[in-house]
Amino acid sequence: MRISGLATGMDTESIIRDMMTAHRLPLDKITQRKQYLEWQLDDYRSINRDLKSMSDNLFDTVMRQGTYLAKQVNISNENAVNIRSLSATSEFAGTLSIEKLATAATLHSAEGITLEGEHTVNSTLQELGIVGSEITIQAPGAETVTLTFDPAKDTLTTVLSRINKEANVTAFYDSFTGKIAMTSKNSGTGEIGVSGDLGTALKLTNGTKTEGQNAQFTFNGLETERTSNTFQINGFEITLKEVSEAPITFSSSPDTDKVLESVVKFVDDYNKLIEELNAKIKEPRYRDFQPLSDEQKAEMKEKEIELWEEKAMSGTLRNDSTIQSLLQRMRTALNGAVGTTDPKLRLSDIGITPSKNYLDNGKLVIDEDKLRQVISENPNKVYEVLGKSGENEEDRGLVGRLRTAIDDTRKVITARAGNAGAVNDTFTLGRTLKQMDSQIERFQTRMQQVEDRYWKQFTRMEMAIQRANAQSAQLMSAFGGMM
Repeated sequence: MRISGLATGMDTESIIRDMMTAHRLPLDKITQRKQYLEWQLDDYRSINRDLKSMSDNLFDTVMRQGTYLAKQVNISNENAVNIRSLSATSEFAGTLSIEKLATAATLHSAEGITLEGEHTVNSTLQELGIVGSEITIQAPGAETVTLTFDPAKDTLTTVLSRINKEANVTAFYDSFTGKIAMTSKNSGTGEIGVSGDLGTALKLTNGTKTEGQNAQFTFNGLETERTSNTFQINGFEITLKEVSEAPITFSSSPDTDKVLESVVKFVDDYNKLIEELNAKIKEPRYRDFQPLSDEQKAEMKEKEIELWEEKAMSGTLRNDSTIQSLLQRMRTALNGAVGTTDPKLRLSDIGITPSKNYLDNGKLVIDEDKLRQVISENPNKVYEVLGKSGENEEDRGLVGRLRTAIDDTRKVITARAGNAGAVNDTFTLGRTLKQMDSQIERFQTRMQQVEDRYWKQFTRMEMAIQRANAQSAQLMSAFGGMM
């Protein structure tokens, strides 16, 4: 029971609140420290996400040899043939004549299936009068497949569906003619063969057949064939599109623009990361702007809170040793040389150098003319400098060394700040925050006990004064009665 100023007229609630404010100062400091660590945790994780994105992009682009093998192919008749590089390591040129295109074998049932009355393609085979349960299909370039059905349960739709799925042919029912048509999924010489009692019932065993044929062409004077119109030669994919007995000329060359685009993107991403990391370790720390409590926020305007917290959140990673070490390792990695024999290859050999402006903190600058020339003359040289793999450090490309530095740092940050969803016990800052939660909980319990004690003390004082007032009133009444 709490009695607030009934006898004394004092604002007991305000008095106790002011007294508790002084007691809560240590708790406020712990809460502020916890909030600051949570901001620091968020910043660490944000940096770690950016580092992971950078690491993944490096692996998927400039560390892949295929990035530097991009080629453009000039063709004299693009209507007849398409040629593109898949994994070619050398140039490709010559002539091509196309005598025949590859075609797929076809088969049409000899007679149509009549759907009378209420019967449809979803009626059972038994309802349609189709007697048979087994069909065997042999298609060019594929294994023979035998399928078994239940005429009392299976329909024309389910039969065709299984054939399409399992038999290396594409089959459909033509509602106009009532016939079933099949086309081999593989082109090339051969025909479709059908047997079995269900094949006979569907009029396919004696149906009309068209044999498939191979593509026939002359490549640089060599007369040859392929079962498909699309095939590969020396890492180039060739797609024949129409007959052209007149020789078609073709030649390949490095796709300079595409390779250049990949290298420029790498440099841009690197410079952006350098700028972000340096901004974090140089961000000012405003110690006079501590995290706001809920009571303080209640007394401020929204814009005031925003401006205050902008300064309070600043500097969480100022002079962070892990990030400083990463920046140094990144610069060292890209300033190195590749190879064990002279002359060793460096970034400058492909037109990339560190900025001479010390304010750029080691950003890279590209001489696009020189880089373009190197790509045009020898794209593999760019690969050797940047992405080359190797067991020894000297043999590895500079980007591989850069990625190692990034991945090592990510492990350190993860051990300190964890990942999203990680349990607090599994990383350093999480354990500290957990200890703070326990400390705050104990402090709040003590504060509640102190506040309860104050209320009890004030309540007893109120009750004592109330009794004194009652006794005084009784005395006044007694003395009044004697007069």
